[in-house]
Amino acid sequence: MNDLELVQALAEKLYDRKADDIVALKVSHLTVLCDYMVIASGRSAAQISSLCDAVDEVMAANSVQLRRSEGTRECRWAILDYGHIIVHLFHRDERAFYGLERLWTDGQNRLSFSFDQSSPED
Repeated sequence: MNDLELVQALAEKLYDRKADDIVALKVSHLTVLCDYMVIASGRSAAQISSLCDAVDEVMAANSVQLRRSEGTRECRWAILDYGHIIVHLFHRDERAFYGLERLWTDGQNRLSFSFDQSSPED
């Protein structure tokens, strides 16, 4: 699976686990940190922990090892660094405060998904 397919698989898994506002950005032309960023929100620390586990499942199934992580204990903002792909999982409040996608979106680098996130919230 190439990186783009892996990002799509991650987004689908996060969607299946009820993550909110999933965004994937191709950032290779903006930074040397990674090629793709996936950003999603959860409603609680328990859900964010579950989302971290879901990301690990997808990556392990594709033989991609975690390089480093931060925030997985507190689960307010968890960062999972897999080299070419970095996943940010936020509690809603932290995501609104930091606005990461505003920093990394250039107007043309947002990826589209095969699923529809436009359904109303619970």
